[in-house]
Formats: sequence, structure tokens, C-alpha cells
Amino acid sequence: MVEDISGMDAQTSSEWRRKFENNLLFLKEVNFPKLQIRLLMTPFVVFRFLQPLSLISNVAIDFVFRVIEQYQGALALPLVFPLRDLGLELFRKHIISDKLVQNKTIDGILLLIERERNGETVDRSLLRSLLSMLSDLQVYKESFEQKFLDETNCLYAAEGQRLMQEREVPEYLHHVNKRLEEEGDRVITYLDHSTQKLLIACVEKQLLGEHLTAILQKALDLTGLDNLLDENRISDLTQTYQLFSRVKGGQQILLQNWSEYIKNFGTTIVVNPEKDKDMVQELLDFKDKVDHIIEACFQKNEKFINLMKESFETFINKRPNKPAELIAKHVDSKLRAGNKEATDEELERILDKIMIIFRFIHGKDVFEAFYKKDLAKRLLVGKSASVDAEKSMLSKLKHECGAAFTSKLEGMFKDMELSKDVMIQFKQYMQNQSDPGNIDLTVNILTMGYWPTYTPVEVHLTPECKSIPDRSAVDSGTPPRREVAMQLMGERRPLIPCREDTKIPLGLVELLRKLFNLWRRYAPSPHLSEVKICHPPTCHARLSMEDSELRRTLQSLACGKARVLIKNPKGKDVEDGDKFIFNGDFKHKLFRIKINQIQMKETVEEQVSTTERVFQDRQYQIDAAIVRIMKMRKTLCHNLLVSELYNQLKFPVKPGDLKKRIESLIDRDYMERDKDNPNQYHYVA
Repeated sequence: MVEDISGMDAQTSSEWRRKFENNLLFLKEVNFPKLQIRLLMTPFVVFRFLQPLSLISNVAIDFVFRVIEQYQGALALPLVFPLRDLGLELFRKHIISDKLVQNKTIDGILLLIERERNGETVDRSLLRSLLSMLSDLQVYKESFEQKFLDETNCLYAAEGQRLMQEREVPEYLHHVNKRLEEEGDRVITYLDHSTQKLLIACVEKQLLGEHLTAILQKALDLTGLDNLLDENRISDLTQTYQLFSRVKGGQQILLQNWSEYIKNFGTTIVVNPEKDKDMVQELLDFKDKVDHIIEACFQKNEKFINLMKESFETFINKRPNKPAELIAKHVDSKLRAGNKEATDEELERILDKIMIIFRFIHGKDVFEAFYKKDLAKRLLVGKSASVDAEKSMLSKLKHECGAAFTSKLEGMFKDMELSKDVMIQFKQYMQNQSDPGNIDLTVNILTMGYWPTYTPVEVHLTPECKSIPDRSAVDSGTPPRREVAMQLMGERRPLIPCREDTKIPLGLVELLRKLFNLWRRYAPSPHLSEVKICHPPTCHARLSMEDSELRRTLQSLACGKARVLIKNPKGKDVEDGDKFIFNGDFKHKLFRIKINQIQMKETVEEQVSTTERVFQDRQYQIDAAIVRIMKMRKTLCHNLLVSELYNQLKFPVKPGDLKKRIESLIDRDYMERDKDNPNQYHYVA
């Protein structure tokens, strides 16, 4: 035949179409009765007959026409119709377009695919050959694809309904993931690639989309999405996220449950007063946990990150002020000397994590009040673990809240640095005096506006000590117009002499020294050889000390390691009826000893006092904001004024509190109500 083709001219090429068509019809007439008989058998037998049919289409015809086209190109013989396309057209027209052949072929292909989906092994090469034939003949989409997708829909719809009743959520999701992988593999192996998108969408819809609500409801009721999160089941959470992200609306449902979980879990930490002691640490641990889940399971999805932040902000402010107070105290515990929990690098990481929680709180002024009080104590009594860590924390607060927030805190550090220089000058001056004195004194000169307000403590000082404030102010070079007042801190303070006939110092606080003076007054001998008994009420009357301060001081002298006083009866607490006697037999192996004051825990009254000061400051800020707004707007209705205030104020405030401040300003003639409309305000210049 090839030889005949090489001898043809261009005008006779059209005759080959008729000849080839006649030959094809002849083959059909010879073989079609056999084909019809086979088609009455099972679809599996049909495939045994159709396999040669596929080979004819994909091998024989292709080979013949490739040879023909080769000779056509060599002889430059133009053809009206490409020979291969001609062959395919005739094969489609006379063979595959026969409805009986086509239907049985499609049904057989679908049956094999169904059996493979049920776990049986099938001839994948046969499927690939037949589907490739349908694609080449351009009947794949119209004859096979839609029927295949309909069968897939029915199969997975029934399977989804059945498995939702039989399996737990993690098992079900694992099965869905397995099915998606299987269908993807079928596309790669024998299906046309154009089917992939429709096929995967079909599986996702029937196994996921139709059951999204039921899956999550079942998860919450049984094994629990909460349970997956509580137990950090990373693989199950990852699979859940990946599958839910495939279907429309799936990620939104997951986001809603993610937010509810964070709010519910976080609320149990914040609102329970019994958890106050560990609240901040639990919040930090919880934040680490959700961060890990977002990174490992949710692919750092910004929607999950932003919703997590919103949820944290919501639950942490359900209990106003307390989280801010406890965060400040947690920072104090980390920055206080004696904290051996972390290296400098670890401490820096801890502070960074604390700042993340700090960002969520609304009452940052409450944090500032308690933080300033604790910082003052750390600086004044030398209890700060690291100056670098303190300044690092200050820098973080400044970056987060602005310079105005940290201005007073920075002023406290400046005062401490200035005081060190002043003390160096003062000690040098005292050493050059004819009577340098025997008191090892440490004085901090502080700016009152920077530091917390302390209750004045009136202590009866000896003449030697009474001159210290004036001398320190004059001799240290303090500006002459600045008034200096003495404020004793009940912690570690100056070293003082304990006997009149010696200058051996004991490392006692200033208040401890006053107690020795008290016993010296009771003793008839300057050497304290005969000492009378003293009771706490008597000490309180003679020293003018606060009762709580006195009891802590007596406790440190009589109940510590160095017991220079004898307490009767023995015990750790100081009661009104206790008796204290000087321990004349006291000895110590060191020439210079230190007796540290018993640390006083913050009382409820102090907490309330600090909180009240914050509220008082808030009133001033509210008043200033109202006046500022009214001065600019001149006239404003109540609702707009309240709205403006909420935009400007940086702390939570109730509408009732705003109304009280407005009434107060009206009473003080800063503004007035409109005569015709009581909800309208006018600024009074």
C-alpha cells in the first residue's frame, strides 16, 4: 500500500478517504456480528473484546497513517484532510459512535473504576488505553466524563452518609484524605487531566461540604475539636485544617470554633480568683500553645492569627484591671534579685512573651501603677536582678506605649544614678571632716513626681541621725531651693553601732537601730547589762512607728538567724502580749553581720489604694478629654460626645462613669446643657 501511495499524485489523494472508509466498513461487517454477541455478555467480557479495538485505534491506525504522512511529506503531496485525523473521524463515525458499543464500553470502564474504588485490583493499562482512545476520538467529555462524575457523586454521597454514622471525626477525616489521594492518583494514571478539578470538587462536596456542620458538631459533642486542641493532636488538627480549607465555607466554620475555643479556655483562666497566683504563667503557656498550633497546623494563616489576637483581647478583659495588676507582679518576680530561673537570654525571651500578653490588656494604666510601685521597691532596696534587664523592659514598654507612658519610670532611673554620684561626693566630704561619724549611710535623693506616694513614717531619731537630712542636702550639692524630706524604707538600710562603748557595727536597718536605742533607754547600764522587758505596744508608743512596721522589725530581730532579741513565748508571729529581752549572750563569728527586714507582702489595703489612685487619675483624664473635645466642637450631643471619648481614652470606662464626669463638669461650669434639648451640651469659655 505504501508503494501505491508513493506513486500517487495530489489529485488522487482524495480517493484514499473512500478506499480507507470502504476497508473500515468491510472490517466492521466481518467483525460486528461477533461484537454484538460479545456485547450481550457481562461488561468484564466486553473489555476482553474491546482491548483489540483499542489497539486498532491507538496502534494500527496510528502506524499506518504515520507511514503515509511520512511519504506524503517526502513527496510534497498536499492532502485535503490530514490522514490521521481522517482515520480517527472514520473510526468514530463507523465504530465507536454505535450506541450499543459506546454504552457498553462506558459501562465497562465505570464498572472497573468502581471495583478499584472498592479495593479490587484492575488492569489500569487497559483503562488508560481505552480512555485515551475516547479522548483521541473526542467523545471523552460528552460520552464518558459526565456519566463518570454522576457515578462518583452517587458513590461518595452514600459513603459519606454511612461513614458519618459509623466513624469518629478523626477517622472520618483520615478516610476523606485517603479518598482525595486515590482520586488524584487516578487522574495521573488513566483519567484525562481536564477531569481533575471537577472530580476533586465532587469528592470534597460529598464527603466534606455536605457534612461540615455535622462534622464539627460531632467533634464538639464526642471526641471534641476542643479535645484535639487540648491534647495537641497536631496531625489530626493539620488534617482537619487542610480538608476544611478545601471546601467553600469550611475555613470560616473552623475559624468560628477556633475563636470560641480560645475565648472559653482563656476565660476559665482569667475569671477564677483561685487561679490568680498562676494566671499569668498559664496565659503565657496557653499563648505558646496556640502559636504552635497556628504554625504547625494552620500554615500561619493570617485569619487564624488575627482571630486569635481578637479572642485573647476579648477574654483577658472580661475581668477588668486584675490581669494588668498580676502581669505587673509577674514581671516583678522575674526581675527581682534572687530569681535563678533563667539566664539573661532566657529572661529576655520571657519578657518578650509577657509583652505580647500585655498588648491585649485595656487597663494599661493599672499595670503602670503596680509596675512603678514594684520597680521603686526593687531600685530602693537593691533587689533588682539586673539593671540591663530593667532597662530592656523599660525600652519594650516605651516602644509599645510611647514615651509619655515611661517618662516617670525613666525619671526613677535617673534619680538612682544621680543619687549614686551624690553619695560618692557626700562620703568623700564626710571623710574630710574632723568628726566623720560612725554611721554607714545610704541616701537616695528622689523626685516626688516620679515615685509612688508613700505614707510618711514618723520615727524618733537620735540627735546624731536628725542632722543627716540637712547635712546630706547641703554637703552633697543638692540645689538649695529643693526641699529634702527623709523617708525611711523598711528594708535593708544603714549600718549602725549597737553599743555605746564600741564602734563594731551590725548590719541593721534604720528601724532596727531605733529598737536598740529603745532598749538602751530601758537599760540602767550603758553596756545593756541590765535590760527591762518590753512589749510591742510600749515600743510603738515610744518609737512612733507603724504597728505593722514595728512587728516586722521585732520579727527580724527575734525570729531570724541572728537573734539579738529573745522572744517569749517563742514563735514566728509577733503578738501584743509577747515579751522581748535583749540577748546579752549573742555572739557571731563575723565582725560585720546583716539582719534583713522581713519582707512585707502587699496587703489588700495597699492593692485597693493603688487601684483607687488609678481610678482617680482616670477621672482627671476623662475630665481633660471632655473639656478638650468640647472646646474644639463647642456644641455636641451626648451620644457623639461619648463616642468621641471612647475613641480618645486608652482605658476601659463605663457609660455611667462618663455621665458622672459630665455632670461634674457641668456643676463646675466647664460646660452647660442646652435649655431646649437636655442631651445637647455647650462649651463654656
